[in-house]
Amino acid sequence: MRGLFQERKIKMKSAYELAMERLQKASPSLSLTDEQKEKLAELDSKYRAKIAEKELFLKDQIRKAQTDGKVDDIDSLQKQLASEIGRLQQECEGAKEKLRNQFTKL
Repeated sequence: MRGLFQERKIKMKSAYELAMERLQKASPSLSLTDEQKEKLAELDSKYRAKIAEKELFLKDQIRKAQTDGKVDDIDSLQKQLASEIGRLQQECEGAKEKLRNQFTKL
């Protein structure tokens, strides 16, 4: 058996290599142009700014609640902050996916 592999010089592929080949066949990777990469980066930057703005505002509100000793407000503001960040991140990913879909139609 060993001689068979050496004679034909068959190279065994790892499970990872086989999985990557199947993935490539199922959904080929998309090569992006510089312009497309720039559009995605702009979208990313826009949402990072929105997230930073929300963080600044809500963290300021949290600090005010801490100085006033409003424990209930602190908890609700922290939950709101986490929720807003998550929502904006999902919105960003959705917008980027929509943009990528437009690129594939071109």
